[in-house]
Amino acid sequence: MFEDFLDSRKGWLNGEGPDSDIVISTRIRVARNITGYPFPWKAALSYRQEIINKVKNTISRIESMSDSFFVKMDTLNSIDRQFLLEKHLVSQEHIRSVRGKALIFSRDEDFSVMINEEDHLRLQVILSGFDLEKAWVFVNQLDDELSKYLEFSFSPDLGYLTACPTNVGTALRASCMLHLPGLVLTKQINKILELLAKLSFTSRGLFGEGTQALGNFFQISNQATLGYSEEEIIDSLRGVVRQVKENELSARGSLLGKYRHTLEDSVWRSFGILSNCRLISTKEAFSHLSMLCLGVDLGIIKDIERSVINNLFVIIQPAHLQKIEGRALQEEERDYIRASVIRDRLNNV
Repeated sequence: MFEDFLDSRKGWLNGEGPDSDIVISTRIRVARNITGYPFPWKAALSYRQEIINKVKNTISRIESMSDSFFVKMDTLNSIDRQFLLEKHLVSQEHIRSVRGKALIFSRDEDFSVMINEEDHLRLQVILSGFDLEKAWVFVNQLDDELSKYLEFSFSPDLGYLTACPTNVGTALRASCMLHLPGLVLTKQINKILELLAKLSFTSRGLFGEGTQALGNFFQISNQATLGYSEEEIIDSLRGVVRQVKENELSARGSLLGKYRHTLEDSVWRSFGILSNCRLISTKEAFSHLSMLCLGVDLGIIKDIERSVINNLFVIIQPAHLQKIEGRALQEEERDYIRASVIRDRLNNV
């Protein structure tokens, strides 16, 4: 299953959005619960199945979502579930304890609806580049369409009611995935992350909550949802991301000005390793691909499109490699095939 999505270079991976050299993607997610049903963690399997059927029937009535895919999570094997996580279509929570859970997602991978994750519905829109306004308009339209047919739990005093108290209010999480090698190499990143925490923003790794930064990717998102409007949350994140982006540009300029030869050597060494290696782990590959990205962005390497590298960050992950091969792979087999895939892509651009 999902073979048609193996090598997608559309959606948030296309590298064509605003400021996509630094802001890889923008994501907005809202949580919603249907009135009259317990939260998923307290709901019997029969209730969760009823919610799935209700949402599935609702989606079929919405023209903009009628061409989307629907899957029950317990019909997927572990590789398929991990594949969806690597695509950023589901959360880590959604691929655990999968009975009574489902997923709806678009062909272009711009939106997904997780059913019975922590809340009855998690609506997510993810776009290429730095485009919070477009993502908010998109997810708000989905929310409006669904609310015509589904009654969501809402308190006039508190706002939308959610399973986790930290989401009560707007129940909105806005985030941007940034590639920050300049700040890492100039050792400024910890100061930036500490400042973000003081401003009530959180930084996570490539796969969100509970994950560490990999390949110099940092996901910055709001923490507070209660007492703020959706527009205030988005405006605040926009300002923070702009400042981080400016700091990253300044760090890159400093590296070019003071350490050009060292930087060029590091970029070309990474290119050499990726173009010739026979075994490589995910972590090492991400580190070298990050340097390759930086080299492309700074014009040190000129003949590789950024979308090719962006796509490699996804397809070299374990589930993608196993989907490519059509079988389960041991770790060393994955390291060998990963190296082969990278060599093939970089030597045929």
